[in-house]
Amino acid sequence: MRPNQSGAGDYADAMADTPPGGAPPPPVPALPPPGSSTPRLPKRQLNWWRIVALVGLLVVIAAGAVFILYTLGTGLGPQALLVGVIAAILPVPVLVACFLWLDRYEPEPLPYLIFCFVWGAFVATSISLTVNEAFASLFKHWGLPAALTAVLVAPFIEELTKAAFPILLLIFRRREFSGITDGLVYCGLSAIGFAMVENILYLGGYGYRAGVEEYGPATGAQQVIAIFIVRILLFGFAHPLFTSMTGVGLGIAARTADRRVRVLAPIAGLLVAMMLHGTWNLLPSLAVATGQPVIVLYGYIGVMVPIFFAMVGLAIWLRAWEGRLTERTLPDYVRAGWLTPPEVAALGSLGRRHAARTWARRVAGEGGVQAMRGYQFAATRLALLRDGMRRGLDRTPAERDRTAREERELLDSIGAYRAFFVGRDPQAPIGIWDGRHYHLRFPDGSRRAVEAPDEPVVPIPVVLTPPPPPPTHPAGYGPPGWYGTHPPAGPWHPGG
Repeated sequence: MRPNQSGAGDYADAMADTPPGGAPPPPVPALPPPGSSTPRLPKRQLNWWRIVALVGLLVVIAAGAVFILYTLGTGLGPQALLVGVIAAILPVPVLVACFLWLDRYEPEPLPYLIFCFVWGAFVATSISLTVNEAFASLFKHWGLPAALTAVLVAPFIEELTKAAFPILLLIFRRREFSGITDGLVYCGLSAIGFAMVENILYLGGYGYRAGVEEYGPATGAQQVIAIFIVRILLFGFAHPLFTSMTGVGLGIAARTADRRVRVLAPIAGLLVAMMLHGTWNLLPSLAVATGQPVIVLYGYIGVMVPIFFAMVGLAIWLRAWEGRLTERTLPDYVRAGWLTPPEVAALGSLGRRHAARTWARRVAGEGGVQAMRGYQFAATRLALLRDGMRRGLDRTPAERDRTAREERELLDSIGAYRAFFVGRDPQAPIGIWDGRHYHLRFPDGSRRAVEAPDEPVVPIPVVLTPPPPPPTHPAGYGPPGWYGTHPPAGPWHPGG
């Protein structure tokens, strides 16, 4: 299997731009016996304050869920609520799948994704509904039209509450934000949850219940279909689009060392989301006030559609950028002797990663597939971590020490995952990689050193041998994976 030729060029350029370095690799892992469990990435241990924070978060979400269920249940009635729930849930899997598709290179922790969705569905909607109703009553008391709430209040409170949990993740779990893609995913899932509950209100209340009360069940069903077409099929992207602006700001803040940008980027993204949301809500009000329904169509085609496609293009470009990042960053570890050129080439695109998993299934079964997935995830995390080092994201010695520990954990995990493949492919020669050359042993017993090819064949799993330690340490973090005293190299055994 060979990668695309463009990948070889990217890899060669990255190697040329990377200064030589050295680092002690982990001891050569022993090949686990068949049927052994797949090694896992090290997991964080929960301490007391994390447990308290988790319990508090669950309580807040549960309170929001109870409030929403009670409010919708009493306001719509059981039948209308059921119709609204069924109709509103239909587009959710499609929208969620679109955002998860963006996150395939380095998937975010599933609990965080779930919390973002339920936060938007229950907490953000509870707060927004309460505030919107309060201001609607206040405007009515002042003699102002209640429609002002949709333009002057709803965009601000809704965007703020939808983005609240992703903002908390950035503050307290900045390492889970690897860039704009993560911001889009976190904010998008929160917005999908919010839109789902809002659609329940529109489909069940303004659609089914209003139709039943006026003309009967048939009219109610017709109104549900009409609202479903307009709100979901035509405008279903609206809430995720608005909140994705905040996601862009959060992603920029997560990948910059400038403290001013860390503060201003999320604020700017949130303000853009609020303005875009307010403009969207203003269009139907202008159409009613002027008697020109075509204003909504002009706004939809002239403003929202171009912005939507621009965001889709940005998301696709960012998705490809994450794949190319491994080819720009991981050559540091190739020179240091931790990785081989074929391993870096095999990570450069989703097609190559899929080919690597296919190969892993052939040589090591389903356990090999799981190990390859874990290997690819750890390698991507390592590339993002190294990119953060280059950007200077860690400003304190404690942060740098933590990054160094995480780097070591990822490198150890990569070595453990690699153990599933070394020596298992009868079609691949047994060899070692010293950071510069392959030393291959062929079936006839001969050995020879081989240069890394310009277009690396992927994957070629080989044993890694520790290179000599560097004579000096560069400023900052030092060479990738350097942790002080050079550990003794264990004996190399073919296939082990």
